[in-house]
Amino acid sequence: MANNNIKLLAPDVHRGLAELVSKRLGLPLTDCSLKRDPTGEVTFSIGESVRDQDIYIITQIGSGIVNDRVLELLIMINASKTASARRITAIIPNFPYARQDRKDKSRAPITAKLMADMLTTAGCDHVITMDLHASQIQGFFDVPVDNLYAEPSVVRYIKENINFEESIIISPDAGGAKRAASLADRLDLNFALIHKERARANEVSRMVLVGDVTDKICIIVDDMADTCGTLAKAAEILLENRAKSVIAIVTHGVLSGNAVKNINNSKLDRVVCTNTVPFEEKMKECPKLAVIDVSGVLAEAIRRLHNGESISYLFKHYPL
Repeated sequence: MANNNIKLLAPDVHRGLAELVSKRLGLPLTDCSLKRDPTGEVTFSIGESVRDQDIYIITQIGSGIVNDRVLELLIMINASKTASARRITAIIPNFPYARQDRKDKSRAPITAKLMADMLTTAGCDHVITMDLHASQIQGFFDVPVDNLYAEPSVVRYIKENINFEESIIISPDAGGAKRAASLADRLDLNFALIHKERARANEVSRMVLVGDVTDKICIIVDDMADTCGTLAKAAEILLENRAKSVIAIVTHGVLSGNAVKNINNSKLDRVVCTNTVPFEEKMKECPKLAVIDVSGVLAEAIRRLHNGESISYLFKHYPL
């Protein structure tokens, strides 16, 4: 690889994923400085020339101060643009505001579209993300977007860590049925789904199981785990229907609010999340949490993009 043409940038916090990608590519993270003055304003500078270089900014955005992380990303993109970078790619595995992808009530914003506009205006030329909550968000951008999938990594994890021949794939809601069916086909397994009714946002009032889970290891798959109240209730429903055990596998472990408490008090055997979102501190509090590393997928996407190769191979295959 022509490492003089690639520069990897990462903010000063939550650098774990960026460091793993850097190690896989054999390229160091570019020296940069991101500071906050007493007023809270961000000052950013790049410590070396990036003129005519391909810039890849890797950022993890989880729960908490999301807006600070977004603004830092925008500033890093703009700094690279004004430093005459050739192409700037933002790698945002967990795309912020992805759930606000439509106008679902009067006078509501479509904030995912606003995110796309801000990234483009800041100077972003390309976006790489993973398991977008809604695929149509790609259409909000005027620049190319590669939406990678965690499915190959999940398939690999299941085959290596779970007796999948005795398993069944579960979708926690009707909206995730396509995701569950695709994974079940890859593993040659049956799948079931849970129909849920919400009293209000993030609060499920009633769940109904559609399918037979008797004596099966139930693997619940979803794109995001927030407060984990849904996963905890789903585990109860499945065990009431004579399931052997319940494991949840999600792409983005946001784990906000009482998520850790809900997991610890639940009947879930394990909650497995990819490292698109930083949750290392929460793993210390919750022995049921486990991680799937997706740095290999992101590193291979960077390599292929830089060399002008197809990225679609990664949609169905784990990189060698």
